[in-house]
Amino acid sequence: MTRNDPVKHFFIWPALLIVLVISIFPLIYSLTTSFMSLRLVPPIPARFVGFGNYTELLQNPRFWSVTWTTTIIASVAVTLQYVIGFSVALALSRRVPGEGLFRVSFLVPMLVAPVAVALIARQILNPTMGPLNELMTVFGFPNLPFLTQTRWAIGAIISVEVWQWTPFVILMLLAGLQTLPEDVYEAAALENASPWQQFWGITFPMMLPISVAVVFIRLIESYKIIDTVFVMTGGGPGISTETLTLFAYQEGFKKFNLGYTSALSFLFLIVITVIGLVYLAILKPYLEKHK
Repeated sequence: MTRNDPVKHFFIWPALLIVLVISIFPLIYSLTTSFMSLRLVPPIPARFVGFGNYTELLQNPRFWSVTWTTTIIASVAVTLQYVIGFSVALALSRRVPGEGLFRVSFLVPMLVAPVAVALIARQILNPTMGPLNELMTVFGFPNLPFLTQTRWAIGAIISVEVWQWTPFVILMLLAGLQTLPEDVYEAAALENASPWQQFWGITFPMMLPISVAVVFIRLIESYKIIDTVFVMTGGGPGISTETLTLFAYQEGFKKFNLGYTSALSFLFLIVITVIGLVYLAILKPYLEKHK
């Protein structure tokens, strides 16, 4: 059977059409709903309001507050994940003793469900009965409000995100490090270049493309955070740790305000797209320079 055999279309097109229908229909329906005033409880008949939902959202201080909170959590968490992940990947690429054991142990957090991780973290960081505060009390320190004060709660969420998803960064960067040519480092050693000079002059520039991809993936995923926040703080205290996806959940599944939630989802998509485009535009000159 040749590659141009028309029989292949009999198998490809039905699958492609099914995927398109499953993907495009909800998207079009959601976009249409975003221009409607539609609420299930109490039931209100659908009414076309144009950009009314979008205007109301953009004028809602809560939307800007949760956008800022999500940005802080995502940017700080991803930065720490990259710095720690790169450091660990560099150490593992040097063939440290027990390398195999470290690789397996570092991957364990990534394999655990985020809800399970958040439940364990909530128990450990409990302000009154958590083992961490009990341990600190033994050494004479006061109980710390890990989940009941805004700064501590955001720090706790970031810490859990870093613990769980740094292994992904380690895995990707370690794969990239193992593909770097050895002859470049041998030439640098002949020139008496220090390890620090080799890192900034060779390793980091050559790892820049994969670094950009890894950070981009983690940034997009971090902006969609909901399970960790929902379990650990529920968005509290107040709405100080509420994220965009949790805000959409509250509006859609608790208030059943479908039109408003659909508009929020598309604004969320616009925010993610703009951040991604700005991120890639900033790094494009550096990527072209190190091709």
